[in-house]
Amino acid sequence: MHVYALPMTTRFRGITVREGLLLSGPAGWGEFCPFTEYDDREAAAWLAAAREAAEQGWPEPVRDRIPVNCTVPAVGPEHAQRIVRASGAATAKVKVAEPGAPASDDEERVAAVRDALGPAGRIRVDANGGWPRDDAVAAIARLERAAGGLEYVEQPCASVEDLAAVRRKVDSPIAADESIRRADDPMRVVRAEAADVVVLKVSPLGGVRRALRIAQEVGLPVVVSSALESSVGLAAGLALAGALPELHHACGLGTASLLAADVVADDDRLVPDGGFLPVPRRAPEPARHAEVAAAPDRDAWWRSRLERVAAGRQ
Repeated sequence: MHVYALPMTTRFRGITVREGLLLSGPAGWGEFCPFTEYDDREAAAWLAAAREAAEQGWPEPVRDRIPVNCTVPAVGPEHAQRIVRASGAATAKVKVAEPGAPASDDEERVAAVRDALGPAGRIRVDANGGWPRDDAVAAIARLERAAGGLEYVEQPCASVEDLAAVRRKVDSPIAADESIRRADDPMRVVRAEAADVVVLKVSPLGGVRRALRIAQEVGLPVVVSSALESSVGLAAGLALAGALPELHHACGLGTASLLAADVVADDDRLVPDGGFLPVPRRAPEPARHAEVAAAPDRDAWWRSRLERVAAGRQ
């Protein structure tokens, strides 16, 4: 096992250093990196995904490469344009509804991304459940104008009921993320007619095979996204995207660029080339674990957490 600490290029999801633990098995390497605020019960799914990668491997893919979006954090418009232009991607996912930030920041960021992508590029925005219902409707209308049209709006509100209400009032399609990956019953979104697209993340859902079952059950178009893992964990997301029977949208798996360092060698790092990533058969080897090792106290914390979560699953 190796515990890593990877600095972020930009503050993202409120963090500046991404931590996690890598574990090996007969099928290769897996990654256990639930966010620190998640309790042991929620972290158990992340451990199941890591064990699947290390002990079982993944289903056979039906495609060999995956289109990916670039991810634009809550940064200024000039920085947003640099991210998009450097990515080579034809689709951009723009973070909005940052706590404490004015709505005008979101509009300026989205407009800058449109300018960088050009008229043919696709823009999706992600609010991480940050808007109340009525605010969401008004905010989406403003962002639709700023973008000249949105591919979809991801998790505008926190609750399934609010998602369904917003979906009935806006033109843009609605995508569900937290309402799927953090829900005891992912099918509530379907029954409530609360989404047009579902976002699936391997680690929070307990592995590639379970995510494939959920995709089949919900019967909606799927976007596979990362949970801000290293290239070891990203490989599992690519395995899911590669095994889906149909893939209608670019996936949110180009997030290695948000990390200033990685656990793998440069040649193995899963960074998009021309807006695409290959589908690996197993995770890349963590060749730089010594260089990115966590401090001793954090190493001990993660090993203790793994033992506790593992004991709870038995």
